[in-house]
Amino acid sequence: MNDLTFPGERPMLEVLSEHSGELMRTGSPNLVCSVLPSHWRSNKTLPVAFKVVALADITDGTVVTIRAGNDDNFCAELRNATAIMKNQVAKFNDLRFVGRSGR
Repeated sequence: MNDLTFPGERPMLEVLSEHSGELMRTGSPNLVCSVLPSHWRSNKTLPVAFKVVALADITDGTVVTIRAGNDDNFCAELRNATAIMKNQVAKFNDLRFVGRSGR
């Protein structure tokens, strides 16, 4: 481990390499999530379930709520944006961007 590696960084790099193209970094050092399509029609279900994967221990049953935004729209309107953590994964089966979300 070199001086530029932060605690928790090694497991993230391992998880990202194991799931190349499927998962991406988030703003949190202990969470990764599914990669979203570059463009998706509003109010349509995503082609696969959106997942948030915890790299630290999170108790099963923890409620996870996600938010999305970008430079044009800091807080997109989401439907079904809450899931329950189980085995370090929160799976959002029917996540939808509603209206003009700015995606």
